[in-house]
Parts: sequence; structure tokens; C-alpha cells
Amino acid sequence: MPRLPSDAVLMIVDVQRAADDPKWGPRNNPDAETKIAGLLAAWRAAQMPVIHIRHDSVEPGSPYTPDTPGHPFKPESMPLPGETVIGKNANSAFIGTDLEERLNDMGVTTLAICGVSTPHCVQSTVRHAGNLGYRVLVASDACWCVDVRDLTGKVWPAEDVHQLSMAVLHGEFAQVTASGVLIAETKRPKPSSWKASTP
Repeated sequence: MPRLPSDAVLMIVDVQRAADDPKWGPRNNPDAETKIAGLLAAWRAAQMPVIHIRHDSVEPGSPYTPDTPGHPFKPESMPLPGETVIGKNANSAFIGTDLEERLNDMGVTTLAICGVSTPHCVQSTVRHAGNLGYRVLVASDACWCVDVRDLTGKVWPAEDVHQLSMAVLHGEFAQVTASGVLIAETKRPKPSSWKASTP
């Protein structure tokens, strides 16, 4: 993988207690939170920027509704004082928020994205970021999703949904990689930006 630039933002999407609600059904990647915690520790140690995305649902009865037990961040993704938190109520973290403006103000060229759920808010945010011209890296083992029932009634296992989603993103909107690769990259010398280092 090309060098990870010093401006690379770790963006953690919707890792809130609501993700554990049993209404969602079986999930894959049971160790995703541990991988996310590892990414977060590596980014902090390297003093690289972190952005926490929080879903503030406006749908009645959603576990992600503000001021409900599911709304707070999970312990593994808890922001530290001074870290950026952006609330959203759409699938893409760029819709109805100032995320793009903040990234531009920071001079960001590269986003490393993880979180929940793979085919919904993660994929929507990754696609949007890719179309805006950011270099996007997705930590596949630090994302997860749940089983999906299609319109014929067939239930697709969460792992199948996850892998297909990653396959669709890879090469078109993002580079799919693993958390360990990204963690290792935080410890290596970094160029100032991706665009500046690209011919």
C-alpha cells in the first residue's frame, strides 16, 4: 500500500451502543470493536486526526435516537476531549453536515474509514468520499453488518453481505485493506499529503 500521509483522518462511523440492539439480528466480524480500538490507539499515538461520526436518528423508535440508551458511543470508540464529533441523520456522513468543509479546512486528502454498518452508513460515506475525490481506505475487519433479507425472502448471511459490499467498494470508490496494515502505516514515515505525493 502507498504511504499513509500525515493528514490521513481516521473516520469511525456510528459505533454506538445502538449497534448492539437485538432487533438487528446476527452480525459478522465479532472482533470489529477490538480492531477499531486498535486503530484509534494507533492514530492517537501518531497524533493523526480522528473524526467520530454519530448517528442522530430522526426515525421514530430508532435505537440511535438522541437521549436514548443506544445513542452514546461504545467504549471502544469513545472520543477524547478535543476530538471531532459530527452528528448526522442520513446514511452518508457528508449529507446535512459540515464534514466536507471541515476536511477541506484541515487540508485532508486521505480518509481511513471503519464502523457500522458495512452496506449502509459505511458504504454510503465511502462512496460519497470517493466521488468527492478523497483517497479512501476501508479497514474491512473493523466494519460489520447484519443478515439481510432480500425481496424474494432469501436471507443473506452477514458475512456474505459484508464481503460483497467490500468487493463493490474496492477499486471503484476505495482501497479495501485490514486494520493491521493501517496500524503499521501509522508507524512509518509519512508524506505530507496523498495528492502532493501522487504524480
